[in-house]
Amino acid sequence: MQPKDQVLEVWGELACFTRPELKVERFSYPVITPSAARGIYDAIYCKPCRNGTQAEFRWQITQIEVLCPPNYLALRRNEVKEKGPSERMVRSWMTGKTAPEPLWADGAGDDPTKGRTQRQTMALKDVRYRLHAEIRPWEGFKDRQQAFEAQFRRRAAEGKCIFQPYFGCREFPAYFELIEPGAECEAPWDGDADLGLMLYDAFDLSRPGTSTSPVHVSLFRCRVVGGVITVPDYDSPDVLRVAPEGGEATC
Repeated sequence: MQPKDQVLEVWGELACFTRPELKVERFSYPVITPSAARGIYDAIYCKPCRNGTQAEFRWQITQIEVLCPPNYLALRRNEVKEKGPSERMVRSWMTGKTAPEPLWADGAGDDPTKGRTQRQTMALKDVRYRLHAEIRPWEGFKDRQQAFEAQFRRRAAEGKCIFQPYFGCREFPAYFELIEPGAECEAPWDGDADLGLMLYDAFDLSRPGTSTSPVHVSLFRCRVVGGVITVPDYDSPDVLRVAPEGGEATC
């Protein structure tokens, strides 16, 4: 059974789709990445691995329509230097196995790894996109294609989500609306651009992942033609993959 196109119009005041090569200062791509777009669909409806069970499907982004031209905004923010605790650590705190450890913004003494620091962010403002995606069931769940699609459409039409979708950073919420087939839509931004290599995804989409799956970066050549980005399938030779241990990009 051929998957059906699931269309969302998404918008927000701020967005930051950080380039992976920039480790400290955040500088956003001019448009949303397929990875961030997939995250929005996952926030509305997904079937992740739980208690050893297999994930049932994944989202494949097929097209991105840019409805507003990119517009940058420089922000300077106070951020803590430490990373947030892992899921395992949080569970250990919840069960009382270990004592909770705070993230210090002030009062960290002379420890250079703690405390806060100012960082620059080149974000986007007033973003709006129309996203196209398909549900791709994993083996053993392909007979549930129609059920998955119907459940997603019910949730999206009612504004339901598992968690608030966001544009790159959780403090930049994304609002969404389901677009019905045949509906009249705003024309995309009339612009062309060759954005070079862009992040496709940070995980291996060729198989079901888990909460402990290693990072598996993939890239693709992003071209905006008349405000539209055609996203190749993950299995396409147009997608470059970098091995988890950091080898050279390969097709």
